[in-house]
Amino acid sequence: MDSWHAANVPSLPGHGPELYLTNTATGELTRAAAGPAATLYACGITPYDATHLGHAATYLAWDLLVRAWRDAGHEVTYVQNVTDVDDPLLERANRDHEDWRELATREIAMYRTDMEHLRILPPTNLVGAVEALPLIEQLNQVLADRGALYEVDRDVYFSRAADPGFGAVSHLDPAAMLALCAERGGDPDRPGKKDPIDPLVWLAARPEEPSWASPFGPGRPGWHVECAAIATSYLGRVFDVQAGGSDLIFPHHEFSASHARVAFADGAPVDGIRAFARCYVHSGMVRLDGEKMSKSLGNLVFVSRLVADGVDPMAIRLAIMSHRYRTNWDWTPAGLAAAQHRLAVWRAAVHRATAGPGSAAGDAGSVPTAGPGSAAGDAGSVPSAGSVLAQVRERLADDLDAPGALGVVDRWADAVSAAPELPAGSGPAALLVRDTVDALLGVAL
Repeated sequence: MDSWHAANVPSLPGHGPELYLTNTATGELTRAAAGPAATLYACGITPYDATHLGHAATYLAWDLLVRAWRDAGHEVTYVQNVTDVDDPLLERANRDHEDWRELATREIAMYRTDMEHLRILPPTNLVGAVEALPLIEQLNQVLADRGALYEVDRDVYFSRAADPGFGAVSHLDPAAMLALCAERGGDPDRPGKKDPIDPLVWLAARPEEPSWASPFGPGRPGWHVECAAIATSYLGRVFDVQAGGSDLIFPHHEFSASHARVAFADGAPVDGIRAFARCYVHSGMVRLDGEKMSKSLGNLVFVSRLVADGVDPMAIRLAIMSHRYRTNWDWTPAGLAAAQHRLAVWRAAVHRATAGPGSAAGDAGSVPTAGPGSAAGDAGSVPSAGSVLAQVRERLADDLDAPGALGVVDRWADAVSAAPELPAGSGPAALLVRDTVDALLGVAL
């Protein structure tokens, strides 16, 4: 399916350092790209509701990853799926008396628009589950040939016992696995299964539900095998990074990796890995009033609603980036207000610095001169644009430290705002800072 339009990314002098990410599977900082080509698979939306801030925070994190990779000189291939047929989508369509295809089409269009508003760079390939059915069927056949599948009343399950490495992503004990399986779409209580947490790879056709022909009978694919098939088909048996929200660690990412390990068991290791991702990276959950923001709870803040209410999408980006991507955090009006203030200070500083030599403090208007958490006049001399670029690059290379990168720009903007007079040459320097913020942080000033 079509992706969305990419924002222009300014060119910056030189290259950034290699990026290191916290690998969920090992708990260690891991070099994100093994070679000149960098490959990323990010789990996408199930399109039954508009993009909420939990989605936005997750995809913004991978946007920073892609920007940092490209800045370091890597050729990036980024694949994202869209689960455009699944139980939640069908349930919502049935509830609203709407055709499931029309619901999915409308919500995917909204998602594209929201991503463009936030200037999130599009994936190289945006792949729907429906269009990937031949790939899923191929992988299911390989798993069947390896004796890893079995039937329960025409539904086809994957046996986790077929994978000696099962558990290598989440490192959970059996009780935790069982509880999360029940909570996150599994059916551990179904009679006839070899193991309670074994997942479906093919759901036999149900009355009044969509289905497709297959060697396994008419039906539709399971969720975990969908991502395993798309990722390995587009990126190869081994790729650099599997990314998603922390709620996907188990069972989704555990089983996607397990499917791939069993399917490609005979392959020679690549960088010590036999199949699937070298690095597993997960974003934290966004909460509202202390509760995880989720469709099931109905406590959602939508990107489209914020934009319709007149909120600058760049302020939304800044509000999200004020938190480390791996942490859980709360969306609050105060946090948005702080981001709006920060955006105004940055824009005022660029405006003042590009207004010409001798520009005096306050020329940019009545915008407060102090950035979030700083005091006016504390900044001292204005940091060089080259040092701003180097430090922003350094912060992003350290496990996508976006708050640290924002602090670098804050110090520059506060110094520009506080300086009694700016010297000649401030204009070109400010343009480099502006381009740094645009290219690496995705914020248009």
